[in-house]
Amino acid sequence: MARNVDIRGGQWLADMTIWLQNNACDNSELLTRLHRNLRLAREQELTPRQQEVLALYYDQGLNMPQIAARLGVNCSTISRTIRRARQRLYRCLRYSL
Repeated sequence: MARNVDIRGGQWLADMTIWLQNNACDNSELLTRLHRNLRLAREQELTPRQQEVLALYYDQGLNMPQIAARLGVNCSTISRTIRRARQRLYRCLRYSL
């Protein structure tokens, strides 16, 4: 008896997954607007150092020790710079959607 319940529950989950995929909202417009606003916020709201560190971290894919060595600062400084830049971007972008 328990086996039938498991099969039925699995089928329900599969049916629900298909229904969600078919009825999901298209968020491509929101993503496009977010990308545009993120680019503008990076240019207008961040300090030059924050822009540089984020570009090295996200755009070039360097890790924090590599950035710290390149810029001649402590790794903790890079960590704080990234955290503060993220916070600043979050404050700018949270109302833009």
